[in-house]
Amino acid sequence: MGLAGASGLVMPGLLGKGQAFAAPPDKPTGQVIIGFSQEPTVFNPHMPHIEVDEGIHFSVFDPLFAVNPEGKFTPALAAEVPTVANGGISEDGLNWRVKLRDDVTWHDGTPFTAEDVKFTLELLVDPQFRSWRRTGHDLVRDIEVVSPTEITWRMEKPYAPYPSILAATFIVPKHILEPEADRNNAPFNNAPVGTGPFKWVERVAGDHIELAANEDYFGEGPYLERIIYKYIPDLTVLYTQFKTGDIDVIGLQWITPDHYEEAKELPGKAVAVVPSATVESVTFNMERPQFKELAVRQALYHAIDKETIIDALYYGLPAPTETYMPQQSFYYNPDLPKHEYSIEKANALLDEAGWMPGDDGIREKDGVRLSFSNSTTAGNHIREQVQQFMQQSFKEIGVEMTISNLPPAVMWGEYWMMSQFDSVVVGINFLTGADPDTSDYFRSTSIAAQGGAGQNTWQYANPEVDKLLAEGGRLFVPEKRKEVYLKIQEIMRHDLPFLPMFQYATVRGHKEGVEGVTPNVNVRIDSWNVGTWHWA
Repeated sequence: MGLAGASGLVMPGLLGKGQAFAAPPDKPTGQVIIGFSQEPTVFNPHMPHIEVDEGIHFSVFDPLFAVNPEGKFTPALAAEVPTVANGGISEDGLNWRVKLRDDVTWHDGTPFTAEDVKFTLELLVDPQFRSWRRTGHDLVRDIEVVSPTEITWRMEKPYAPYPSILAATFIVPKHILEPEADRNNAPFNNAPVGTGPFKWVERVAGDHIELAANEDYFGEGPYLERIIYKYIPDLTVLYTQFKTGDIDVIGLQWITPDHYEEAKELPGKAVAVVPSATVESVTFNMERPQFKELAVRQALYHAIDKETIIDALYYGLPAPTETYMPQQSFYYNPDLPKHEYSIEKANALLDEAGWMPGDDGIREKDGVRLSFSNSTTAGNHIREQVQQFMQQSFKEIGVEMTISNLPPAVMWGEYWMMSQFDSVVVGINFLTGADPDTSDYFRSTSIAAQGGAGQNTWQYANPEVDKLLAEGGRLFVPEKRKEVYLKIQEIMRHDLPFLPMFQYATVRGHKEGVEGVTPNVNVRIDSWNVGTWHWA
């Protein structure tokens, strides 16, 4: 039931030159300002959200157990990580018994118990609740609260990814949410109460979120009195504020590659290139008539000069890829067809498929013009340059792409989650921890715009992929699972619901003296361990 594989991505903490670790303070002291280029807006961790929201979730809530940079599970609200060896999981993977800590309280002083765990697992599959993930949780049956510190349940069938899913499942308070008639619009969703190292203080929309130390926290820390998550949408301004010292840690979307040479020489700053599991892609809404034909998607891929984009705009830092799987993962498929930039092949594909230029030079077929919008986060200047680059290339093959960028809170809200876009430039970490399961993204029942629960925002449906995902979820031996996920990657590379560009290499930085800032490829946000951060 352990995790296999992506931990090869891990780097040690970002330390300043010659800096040694200092002991944390005896009580919470000082504050850290973390800059994010996207604004956290979803504070109930079980509603549809993106990576940046998890910065708040990790600060305010806890899972039963967490995953560390080495890919190992560590106890959180659970007294121990359930395994076959300790009797927490039966040998067939069907029966679970989780023992909980007895010294945890919610931020309002109410004791945490097994009732909260039961409530959370049931909330995630409640058809009246806008759940961001039902995959895995929908297999849980017969939940029984044995005592305040022990809970059991049965799985409908063995599901290998479930430990990784649980490690990304924050427990929420039954006593606050259960009485709410409409949990989608509960006051809790705008002022969360958790068990985590920091308590909610306030949100100033469009500017910042303030959290204060939970001095009754059961775990390590917190060592800071206060955390400020500051929203700075323009990446150049974000870097400038890091450079001038207005922010202490530069978080999502980090330092852009064009500033790396200067940033690594900044005095008093610790800066490093950190590989990430996130993959940048050009994503299609497969329900748009322009994208239904494979030849169109293949032609658009041929028309993208991926190598020049990486070298000229990203300074050669990211690694080109043909898949959504991190290249350091045990499940990575290295044998996929390599992308070829060829305007000639792109034009030939469209000619053969019957897409003919109209009077204005834009191709059309059966009354559909090969014209669409492309969206991404407004203020991300490098992505905006990528869009302009693609726009020119597509023009050469008779395709019209208009640029329609939006503020992050709008871009990654309903517009993204409910598939209201034509096409998007987006970076996604497709994995849950190091587990290779991507049911939440590729399964046909995970299309939120069609009433499903999940993040299949491209509205991709392939019965063979559905079947393979189900098979992969039943296998527990990594070598056997690998065959399944190699095949899924092969199909995704053929079908091209998104055009894979590159795997991130992110330039991260913080002030020297902020300790505990440690990259973790198995989570989606920098501040996964913010409770242990402190000043030297």
